[in-house]
Amino acid sequence: MTEQPAEKIKPNFYRVELNRTIWEIPERYQMLTPIGSGAYGQVCSAFDQQLQHKVAIKKLARPFQSEIHAKRSYRELRLLKHMEHENVIGLLNVMTPTLTFEDFQDVYLVTPLMGADLNNIVKCQKLTDDHVQFLVYQVLRGLKYIHSAGIIHRDLKPSNIAVNEDCELKILDFGLARLADDAMTGYVATRWYRAPEIMLNWMHYNKTVDIWSVGCIMAELLTGRTLFPGTDHIDQLKRIMELVGTPDQEFLQKISSESARSYVESLPKQSKKDFRGYFQGANPDAVDLLDKMLILDTDKRLTAEQALEHPYMRQYHDPTDEPTAAAYDDSFEKMELNVAEWRKLMYEEVEGPGRAAGGEGLGPEAMEQ
Repeated sequence: MTEQPAEKIKPNFYRVELNRTIWEIPERYQMLTPIGSGAYGQVCSAFDQQLQHKVAIKKLARPFQSEIHAKRSYRELRLLKHMEHENVIGLLNVMTPTLTFEDFQDVYLVTPLMGADLNNIVKCQKLTDDHVQFLVYQVLRGLKYIHSAGIIHRDLKPSNIAVNEDCELKILDFGLARLADDAMTGYVATRWYRAPEIMLNWMHYNKTVDIWSVGCIMAELLTGRTLFPGTDHIDQLKRIMELVGTPDQEFLQKISSESARSYVESLPKQSKKDFRGYFQGANPDAVDLLDKMLILDTDKRLTAEQALEHPYMRQYHDPTDEPTAAAYDDSFEKMELNVAEWRKLMYEEVEGPGRAAGGEGLGPEAMEQ
């Protein structure tokens, strides 16, 4: 880790090199340690001297290299800014080191640092039924909030759900998965948790795609193994049908894609397995909840709100403490802008209102998250 003389960056920012990448961040963030990197950015943990605890800082990777990247970066910032809920990752700070719009290239997002994700938890320990209840309750509580804003997660899986040592949980990376992005992600495991209607492009999907994913995750928490570990889309569907049965006529009529409908009709007919036998030894209420989440017909699948009212959630459910969100304005999704225009919107979002004094940061309410 080498420090270099700072030039043309804001006062109280410093420059440091990590993994051959230059980071330029406020002095309040010290002890930067790389913890991950992906197609869309690098992430470090850091100690925030102002808040006196560790945070995660993400440096977006060349956010303005293309229109797709620019729009995705803008989407990520807008979504994070909108979220204020205990079970959903929110934004503590956003900053750029540059003094002027002309030099604006880099964006840093600061979020709470979470320890393990559900993947680590499932691998490391056998969970008690009470544990599973508490974890699933928090996922549903977070989803109720996200869905109330009109946002669909679309890519809920164990690695997108972070948990700290007190078993407190936050949902990450919501709303970022778009069909255009699918080819870019390349994560095979994603499909294991994906609702059949989104995976096979059957129809216009709704918020219950996320409930299917919760069902898959909950089954894994209960049994310690992946529910539908398909090797490809066809194998995935085969495994799903073996458990939940082939769709009835009523549901087949709802599949708008003709090719998808004739393919599903050509599959050997299978009846639904008895979930009580399949999840032997599990709490009967847990099995009943799974039964109502893992339903092919999206109109019959539970919503997050309905799932919170299920008897399995009785111990934790509190309607007075399951908040909803303000409506989220996603009209930008329909906008076809060039890179320069996205860059201008992004700059306004980073440097615009709701900022702390000193040229960086959000207001005090965000700082307390």
